[in-house]
Amino acid sequence: MLYINGENLSLQQVIDVVRNFRKVGLDPGAVEKVQASRQMVEELLTRQEVVYGITTGFGKLADIMISQEKVEELQENLILSHSCGVGDILPVEVVRAMMLLRANALVKGYSGIRLETLKLLVNMLNADVVPLVYSQGSVGASGDLVPLSHMVLVMLGYGEAYYKGEQMSGGKALANAGLKPIILGAKEGLALINGTQCMTGIGVLGIYDSLNLAKVSDICAAMSMEALMGIPDAYQEMIHQLRPHPGQLIAAQNIRSLLEGSGLVYRAERDKVQDAYTLRCTPQVHGASKDAINYVKDVVIREINSATDNPLIFPEEGKIFSAGNFHGQPMALAMDFLGIALSELANISERRIERMINPALSGLAPFLITDSGINSGYMIAQYTAASLVSENKVLAHPASVDSIPTSANQEDHVSMGTIAARKMSNILTNAENVLAIELLTAVQALEFREREKMASATKAVYDLIRSVIPPLTKDRLIAPEIHQVHDLIRSGEIIQAVEQVVGQLS
Repeated sequence: MLYINGENLSLQQVIDVVRNFRKVGLDPGAVEKVQASRQMVEELLTRQEVVYGITTGFGKLADIMISQEKVEELQENLILSHSCGVGDILPVEVVRAMMLLRANALVKGYSGIRLETLKLLVNMLNADVVPLVYSQGSVGASGDLVPLSHMVLVMLGYGEAYYKGEQMSGGKALANAGLKPIILGAKEGLALINGTQCMTGIGVLGIYDSLNLAKVSDICAAMSMEALMGIPDAYQEMIHQLRPHPGQLIAAQNIRSLLEGSGLVYRAERDKVQDAYTLRCTPQVHGASKDAINYVKDVVIREINSATDNPLIFPEEGKIFSAGNFHGQPMALAMDFLGIALSELANISERRIERMINPALSGLAPFLITDSGINSGYMIAQYTAASLVSENKVLAHPASVDSIPTSANQEDHVSMGTIAARKMSNILTNAENVLAIELLTAVQALEFREREKMASATKAVYDLIRSVIPPLTKDRLIAPEIHQVHDLIRSGEIIQAVEQVVGQLS
């Protein structure tokens, strides 16, 4: 069991819970902090002090006092009124990430939630009760109010949920899991929805998959280098030490390791002086994206261990402050940056695909099929890659530069961080598919080369793909094969095949 305390949750632990169904518990030391902050909320209620969201309305209605007997109604109304989501349903893994990250923020002990309410959220996660949450409606401040409200609806017995993969009413899902809905106390509705866990849930899954995709991009480049019989001089370490960006050094090292022993690139006779940029500048382009991805990783790790609601309660100091940790700007900028970085990995990949299928550039059979004319080969696979990278260029336009005032101008600057995260997720999927097409075309191009001269690492990838997809000798349905290679990328099997030969890639 993973015991969360709000301080040191890692990317891998999130994946273990969200995708691998590791169970979650609350760290006993952190529980004491949760109880201390709740006690302070109770004391504020007893003294009938004016505190935002506890004895007042919300947003522009913060100046309206709420009587003590209507506190529970206030919290339930908050959830009902804020459940305004539209659009597609968020993937189950994103909602599971939201639940885990919200629990991790609450267990820090600055939110004033009751222990039993927090336990219900964790018990739902462990029992695989996953609320149905709409993807659209958040402006990224005051946090992800709309999607998190749909998450909380199920805790109250409302809304819709999946229980063990089957959709049903929220109340039925709780009952089937042996759980009971809760009546929210003072501050609890606000504590549950005032945070960045939707954008961060999308972001944490996205950054984990992006770190893997950055390695796959180097593998793709090495495969294409062999297919095009490129010149490896541009990857020499002494060159990159003169411009020592970390990602550039890593990309060059990875490709050197992948090409070690290749007779297709390390050869005495050469018919050209230098390669085109898409081969020669791969370390610089991949490296810049790697550096961006690592920057975003640091932002995400900080965010998943942060207190992002409002107001924040400091029981040891006896103070409560209304501030702005719910604002999604740090994540908004990071998600936009990540989307741009992923777009570039796809951009350069598509150009390598073009070089392989174009006989004027590759010296190979047109569109990588011998009987061209009657057969189109991989001609249209490149169209698909071109379509995806063009779509990415639109999606990469930053969401974080926009802001629309909400709540009668009380909330007059918002982050649009969840839009940025959703766009990033679409870009990531597009990039994975482009790299899948590159791998598919590279292994086909290598059918026309002396495969016994391939490097051991690239041969391992060739063998893996050929174990499920035969060489293309005449036109056939290609879409399922792109999907198969995409699955090999997403599952990590492509990386595993390489790392069994050369050790861990950076």
